Amino acid sequence: MMLKQRLAAGDVLLGTFVKTPNPVIVEVLAGCGLDLVCLDAEHAPFDRGTLDACIFAARACNLAVLVRPPTHAAEHILNALDCGADGVLLPHIRSAADAAEAVRAAHYRPGGRGYAGSSRAAGYGLTAMAEHRRASAERTCVIAQIEDVEALDAIEAIAAVPGLAALFVGRIDLTVALDAASPDAPEVIAAVERILAAAAAAHLPCGMFVPANGDVPGWRARGARLFLQSSDHGLIRSGAVQLRAAFGG
Repeated sequence: MMLKQRLAAGDVLLGTFVKTPNPVIVEVLAGCGLDLVCLDAEHAPFDRGTLDACIFAARACNLAVLVRPPTHAAEHILNALDCGADGVLLPHIRSAADAAEAVRAAHYRPGGRGYAGSSRAAGYGLTAMAEHRRASAERTCVIAQIEDVEALDAIEAIAAVPGLAALFVGRIDLTVALDAASPDAPEVIAAVERILAAAAAAHLPCGMFVPANGDVPGWRARGARLFLQSSDHGLIRSGAVQLRAAFGG
């Protein structure tokens, strides 16, 4: 089952962010039992070539792959999807208009995604246009990241935009946006709960990054279904720290 269908079915999914622009990292993570990875082109030095190579590695290993592009601009969405990503996790979606524009840019429809039959997504010219358009509609996930005060003010309207596959809580940026002391501050928790409620009312899955892995069961119980935890950097660091501790002096 594809990522989009698993989200719609309510499966609980676990992935991590990839911040090292190298396909070997993706290949290693593919053997770890994760449901997906998200290539973080917003905060890490991915260019089109490294995105292409990492998406290739994910597809070769049958691992679902999202891209978080630098912005939700149409050209960044096109880039990720033409390379063959399963979808995009779009930062700083602040309004229903932002969400609707992103959905339009991700799909082949009037005023939407530009068509190229020569891309990896289209089988390098082997897939007929009608079939590629159908398959792309079935496969492509558009996930709106909610991390701004403006988005909180419009959250019900954003959640109601047709074509979104999920909402995603950007809890750290939300903490900064609310000028809160920590991601566990009451006003941040209240904002997360409001986002979850809006998603549930719209029958839309909701995901999040949770700073403490031990808090995941509690958020699962409150309806979250997609968790992107840690990153390749964090996993390498924690493994090295554990190795040092186990080795002793």
